[in-house]
Amino acid sequence: MRLYFSQYVRSALRALVANKLRSALTMLGIVIGVGAVVALLSIGTGAQAAITGQISGIGANLITIFAGSRNNTAPSGAGGGATAVLTYEEAQQLRGLPGVAAVAPQVQSRQPLKYQSKQVNTQVVGVVPDYAIAHPDQLDRGRFITQSDLSSKSRVVVVGAQTVTDLFGGLDPIGKSIKINGILFQVVGVVKSQGSGGFGFSRDSTAYVPLTTALARLSRTRVGGEQTVSTIEISASNADSIETAKAALTEKLRKLHKIGLGEADDFSVSSQADILSAATQITSILTVFLGAIAGISLVVGGIGVMNIMLVSVTERTKEIGLRKAVGARRSDILYQFLTETITLSVLGGIIGILVGAAISALVTATGLLTTKVSIESVVLAFGFSAAVGIFFGIYPANRAAGLKPIEALRYE
Repeated sequence: MRLYFSQYVRSALRALVANKLRSALTMLGIVIGVGAVVALLSIGTGAQAAITGQISGIGANLITIFAGSRNNTAPSGAGGGATAVLTYEEAQQLRGLPGVAAVAPQVQSRQPLKYQSKQVNTQVVGVVPDYAIAHPDQLDRGRFITQSDLSSKSRVVVVGAQTVTDLFGGLDPIGKSIKINGILFQVVGVVKSQGSGGFGFSRDSTAYVPLTTALARLSRTRVGGEQTVSTIEISASNADSIETAKAALTEKLRKLHKIGLGEADDFSVSSQADILSAATQITSILTVFLGAIAGISLVVGGIGVMNIMLVSVTERTKEIGLRKAVGARRSDILYQFLTETITLSVLGGIIGILVGAAISALVTATGLLTTKVSIESVVLAFGFSAAVGIFFGIYPANRAAGLKPIEALRYE
């Protein structure tokens, strides 16, 4: 007597319904495993999208120059005694190089900002007018730092959205005076809310002052009589000129730092594409790692399915003997129990996908992260659950099919 596939499925469903609690507990491991895979992969994908969005939002054609070698192997004083720092004077000499549209050196320091009785400690960045070219469309109201401010070392400041809230509440800050490290500055502009910049740094809490003012009054670091800056940001003319600009900048800085042929750079030149590529690689590895951890619970769930099916084989020994006695073949018994195992896994997989999607939606609803349930993660989780059902169902199904009819009928 050979059963058809539909009969196998109906038989499997009847067996599962007859033992509802046991079937539910058996599927629980699969549900948790699949739900974890879908949820963690969606969170990983959402985190990757958030990080890449933050980096891309800083500026597509942005190139950043840092002091010190990227691999930290270049000693201070490499190349004829040049120290591993960047200076304002060097930044001035980078203007007009091939592919360079704007040069924006910066000096950063953490300073107390005070307005009347309210005070916050925040990041104060000394900038030049070209900063607005490197970071366009950031001004919400008022104006940004001008060349006149730079030349006269004006005590003016452009504040971030969060700083406005912390110091002024609902008041318009334009024209009002605040103290930065005890020195009076006039607020001339407010930048748009930009959110977190990552690593605990919020761009909304930043204040911008003229670079010359910052160097003279807030950060008086000098090396060999020259004023040092934290970083130099370069805006390339367009996306196609980024590599041209990087090559020209590297060549110019090597000459300025007197770095000889074969000697390592004592600075790093990185584009947003470089940073984006590194960040994408890291988040991709993290997402795979999270999925692998969740996959372990699927394997554990599969072992649970196998154990329950072995118990089921023992409980139904007489039933198996009776089926064989009336003509059921070994393959019929094998397919029957294998179908039950696969049905358990597939049902558990479907429920797990719904649970994972619900967790993903819950995380998005909290506002912490915008998650994304991808088709790939659903197919992966569902396929893995079905594979678990087949793999862990073969042994109990094969054991049931191998029972001899006479011994099975005599079993107590």
